[in-house]
Amino acid sequence: MRIRYKKITKNILLTLAIVGVVSVAATSPYFLINIARAILKDKKCNKEKNSTNEVNLSRSLAGLNKNRIIILKREGDNFTVRLTEKGKRLVRSIQFDNMKIEKQEVWDGKWRIVIFDIPERRGKHVRDAMRWKLQKLGFYQFQKSVWACPYPCEGEIRLLCEVLGASPFVNIITAQEIYNDGNLRKYFDL
Repeated sequence: MRIRYKKITKNILLTLAIVGVVSVAATSPYFLINIARAILKDKKCNKEKNSTNEVNLSRSLAGLNKNRIIILKREGDNFTVRLTEKGKRLVRSIQFDNMKIEKQEVWDGKWRIVIFDIPERRGKHVRDAMRWKLQKLGFYQFQKSVWACPYPCEGEIRLLCEVLGASPFVNIITAQEIYNDGNLRKYFDL
């Protein structure tokens, strides 16, 4: 039950990140009562009259509202749900954890090269985190701060830079060819 609850909460946040504002319509009269009770910290949700999905959804919304991750407003028979700044940061963190580079069915023949030069004052931990995430994403390491990938990844790299606070220190180069790219082609099975 706990895993399902977390998954619902995560899905609510990711949906809000995509659409901005969600209006949740009441599917039954008990749904509104259940959300209201959860928000008012009344632990007695009427489980006999409500489906498990409604109970889980109302608990997720109430928890997110209580922790100031969302703003939940009642408008008649509907609830309007909006992310707060704290919620937006949480969504970026979730996206960061779930980030992956999609392989193309047919390679477009372009290399994406990520180069970074993060100053000492930013800290070694930021550079190490950048290297670790690039490795996890499947990039090929040319040097400590030069990595390559044959697939489009600009959005993922921008998110990585935003989360790490490294945007001014990172460049992405798209190249048609790299001299002596045999090791790269072998690494990516191209």
